[in-house]
Amino acid sequence: RAVIIFSKSTCCMSHAIKCLFYEQGVSPAIVEIDQYMYGKDIERALARLGCSPQVPVVFIGGKLIGTATTVMTLHLDGSLKRLLKEAGALWL
Repeated sequence: RAVIIFSKSTCCMSHAIKCLFYEQGVSPAIVEIDQYMYGKDIERALARLGCSPQVPVVFIGGKLIGTATTVMTLHLDGSLKRLLKEAGALWL
């Protein structure tokens, strides 16, 4: 998939970011790390990438975009749509 979101099923910010992508017409791959046996290992790996907090974390086109703050900033300045189009996640 062009968009991958690392999330926790109980995290309100994760929910908000997933909704943002759905509202844009994007069907991201969702990895609910709290539902994986190795979820703590995934969290540590995300932290090593510099993600703080560790969820939600978004990758677009195989590139780390960042956490909710970065994604919301990109959305508000109009850059998110461009990234989604370039990654093939949006057709319009």
